[in-house]
Amino acid sequence: MNRPARATAPNEAAALLHSYTNHLLYSLAKDQYSATQRDRFMSLAMTVRDRLIERWISTQQRYYKKDAKRVYYLSAEFLMGRALGNNLINLGLYDVARDSMRMLNLELSDLLEQEIDAGLGNGGLGRLAACFLDSLATLDIPGYGYGIRYEFGMFDQEIKEGWQVEKPDEWLRFGNPWEMPRPEYGVPVRFGGQVEERSENGHFKVHWTNGEQVVGMPYDTPIAGYGCNTVNTLRLWRARASTDFDLRYFNQGDYEKAVLDKNRSETISKVLYPSDLKMFGKELRLKQQYFFVACSLHDIVRRHLVAYPSLENFADKVAIQLNDTHPAVAIPELMRIFVDEHAMPWDRAWEVTVATFGYTNHTLLSEALETWPVELFQRLLPRHLTIIYEINRRFLRQVMNRFPYDEPRIGRMSLIDEAGGKRIRMAYLAVVGSHSVNGVAALHTELLKADLLRDFNEMWPERFNNKTNGVTPRRWLLAANPLLADAITARIGEGWITHLDELQKLAPHADDPVFRDEVRGIKQRNKEQLARYIEVENAIPIDRNSLFDVQVKRLHEYKRQLLNVLHVIALYLRVKKDPGTPVVPRTFIFGGKAAPAYTTAKLIIKLINAAADVVNADPQVNEKLKVVFLANYRVSLAERIFPASDLSEQISTAGKEASGTGNMKFALNGALTIGTLDGANIEIREEVAPENFFLFGLTAQQVADLQRHGYRPRDFYEQNAELKGVLDLIWSGFFEPEHPETFRPLVQSLLDQDPYMLLADFQSYVECQARVSEAFLDQDRWTRMAILNIAKMGKFSSDRTIREYAGEIWHAAPVPL
Repeated sequence: MNRPARATAPNEAAALLHSYTNHLLYSLAKDQYSATQRDRFMSLAMTVRDRLIERWISTQQRYYKKDAKRVYYLSAEFLMGRALGNNLINLGLYDVARDSMRMLNLELSDLLEQEIDAGLGNGGLGRLAACFLDSLATLDIPGYGYGIRYEFGMFDQEIKEGWQVEKPDEWLRFGNPWEMPRPEYGVPVRFGGQVEERSENGHFKVHWTNGEQVVGMPYDTPIAGYGCNTVNTLRLWRARASTDFDLRYFNQGDYEKAVLDKNRSETISKVLYPSDLKMFGKELRLKQQYFFVACSLHDIVRRHLVAYPSLENFADKVAIQLNDTHPAVAIPELMRIFVDEHAMPWDRAWEVTVATFGYTNHTLLSEALETWPVELFQRLLPRHLTIIYEINRRFLRQVMNRFPYDEPRIGRMSLIDEAGGKRIRMAYLAVVGSHSVNGVAALHTELLKADLLRDFNEMWPERFNNKTNGVTPRRWLLAANPLLADAITARIGEGWITHLDELQKLAPHADDPVFRDEVRGIKQRNKEQLARYIEVENAIPIDRNSLFDVQVKRLHEYKRQLLNVLHVIALYLRVKKDPGTPVVPRTFIFGGKAAPAYTTAKLIIKLINAAADVVNADPQVNEKLKVVFLANYRVSLAERIFPASDLSEQISTAGKEASGTGNMKFALNGALTIGTLDGANIEIREEVAPENFFLFGLTAQQVADLQRHGYRPRDFYEQNAELKGVLDLIWSGFFEPEHPETFRPLVQSLLDQDPYMLLADFQSYVECQARVSEAFLDQDRWTRMAILNIAKMGKFSSDRTIREYAGEIWHAAPVPL
């Protein structure tokens, strides 16, 4: 049964307006004359926060009274985006706020634009975590997010002369109205020091002593569910020095040393993902991971002991989910707390630990599986190293018992990689220390079981399961695409907002020409808005009737933005060779950030922009083709892009993408997908039907077979004249004549190695794009396909995903009011 947004009392607008003016005056000391737009946004945000706080407090009281099992989601990333619009929608106050602001001659949409994205994430991992928090609250499940309050989030990206330039993301520079500091719950965290073993009263005890200490300061953010009274908590930790100021050094005149410890300690929560090219960066990353894990587990244990006299029932009342390997050090940390601080026997502590943790794997790239040098662990976390060694000793004994006389298996499964300098395999630690290991799409999970974690699946097949990712329809349709959301609700009611599978009721309407016209008109209006944005930001005139062909995601070679560029250049060459060549007008839109140290990804961004400069300036071509790179891709920009997109590029090499969630957001907003059989693409295609999905490329099995039998990319180059022309043009320096060698490393890599099989898939991709163009010419057919895509997206709600986690992994029940 659908729960509609709460009905608004008649005097709610007046009450909201009164609260708003009070905050402007008393919280910000501003009046109508001195207030800036930012002040007005802050006042409205604090007004909305007021309406969250009562529910927030009552939610926590409800969990205690109902003796609820609590779910804790540990993630190094939470890509939250903007909060005001989402909170207004979830509280049922959006229309009230809009009307109230208009009484003051203000537009709510203008105030929403004042909010800076909380960019505490790098991409899909962090955005998934944010969607999960929304679903946990909407489903009334007692859930808490734990992460780091980075002072600087994912960098701001600027494009200068075609190159990515990173600028600090100072998301906190004007303050954050949503967070509540909780200094009373500060947690001391130790690094370094020594491990001492001694007997006390006949019992063997281990003490971790000395070293340096920092303090974790928690900041809480309320997470409102949609149409309910549940407000859950996201708790982020900031690093503070245990002593802010050393007066001795100050009095001696050494002012820098007086604050040295403070500055060094606070570096831990300074920036998201510091570069790990140098040892200092590696050390800082490990410190970040242990810092937020130690703070979070201390907090979880403290909360448990408030309600219960001991830790014996800990796993019955606590479920902890590890979002990838970044928080995997939580496993030895919880063992340390149980064994060292609470004198729990090892076997019982291990039993409780395994029963508490679940682990979500997010990668099929073996090189992306996190490992840490034993030497670094010894220096920073000496007690945890001894615990990991003991876990490994006992685990390998189990392996030997299960698979006797299989020495190679023991080496493969050991938590310590002995080859080329000892390293701790964090993914293996997460598998061994968790009762559940899940992938995030059906193919991803099968490949984990068959390849990456095969030995562990043979050891514990019952631990492995799939939980296909999902996205929250509240942000990605209701908020991002209100015109389409209203059109859907007018046809099938509003039940889809919390039960997305109700979208299937739309399927019969795909045959209604009136509804097709309405959906097509909405898409056109959304394209108009994005075109205006592009014209302001990029100064590129856009044909609103062109096919908006969009690839926005983190820049990585396996995601194959480069394959997309090769197709753009191929079309460019076709038109140049024969200006009369029929080409369906297209606007190619790219967006995404490359990791600062990822040279190849940054070079691909440069090539995209160089190709854009050539194509957009050529009068023979630019009425048919445009190329746009939208700088600083982020959640709020994504909310503009998805509703306006015609074609969604999901073209990763089969078997490389774990799931993807952008593919779901595009389809939910009526974009058609061109993609490979990779990640969640497979399940999307199954849902929408093959005729409503543009499929190309090798399968994961074909990729593996080609690699095994010796892939020769140069053969494809020599046998395909169009491909050869494209690569030769790039090699010639045509796109960067002053520095003709600039893009040669990209071409050389494709010809010599091509690890992600761009050349093998090129012809299939080009042919599939021709089918896309043909379909787009028939707008009635295209719109029918788009409606059927929307109608079949019910499976891909994060609500469905969270229900599966709660029922099958966490065994946590909803606690509604």
